[in-house]
Amino acid sequence: MINGIFPIPIYVTNRDSAAVEEEKEIEDIIEEELHRDGVLDYHTNNTYIFDTKLKNLKEFCEQQIKIYVKEIINPKEELDFYITQSWLNVVEPGGSIKSHYHSNSIISGAYYVSTEEGDNIAFYDRNNKAKEVIKFESKESNVWNSGTCVFPVNNNKLLLFPSWLDHAVEPNEKATTDRISISFNTFARGIFGEEKTFNELILE
Repeated sequence: MINGIFPIPIYVTNRDSAAVEEEKEIEDIIEEELHRDGVLDYHTNNTYIFDTKLKNLKEFCEQQIKIYVKEIINPKEELDFYITQSWLNVVEPGGSIKSHYHSNSIISGAYYVSTEEGDNIAFYDRNNKAKEVIKFESKESNVWNSGTCVFPVNNNKLLLFPSWLDHAVEPNEKATTDRISISFNTFARGIFGEEKTFNELILE
């Protein structure tokens, strides 16, 4: 028997569809000034788009965050998780976003607006360097010997994951249109820790 320990949760769900008004709103957001991150990738200068736009999508994401918190974190005390920053990403055909993680956040999310076959998000094992102290060449990759896990993405798919987890957009060389996604971070209000163990933190 082989048991896996300390698994990392990647929450995946699909939304039925986006309303026509929402599609128009996303077009308007993209028409606003974009900030170039790399050669072929951009994000909106507005990094709080859920504060004033895309109300229905924000509500959908908030509902899924509640499920994630209940099923995965399962906090002893009731905590109010809320979306902090949110922004739209555009990756042109053949473009990529280098590996990164999101600081000052607990749960991060990626919602996919426009994708093509072959688009994915890659997650990287932070323990991979330790695993490679002695380097083995594997015949084929599996969950035990891989340092990268790739999830295919499609329109209206939402992924939630721990913000500390390294992730990236790898190039899709067959893409012919822009890949559009919305990313967001979260934090929580409430009581963390316990007074008697000297680690209580109250955030309101």
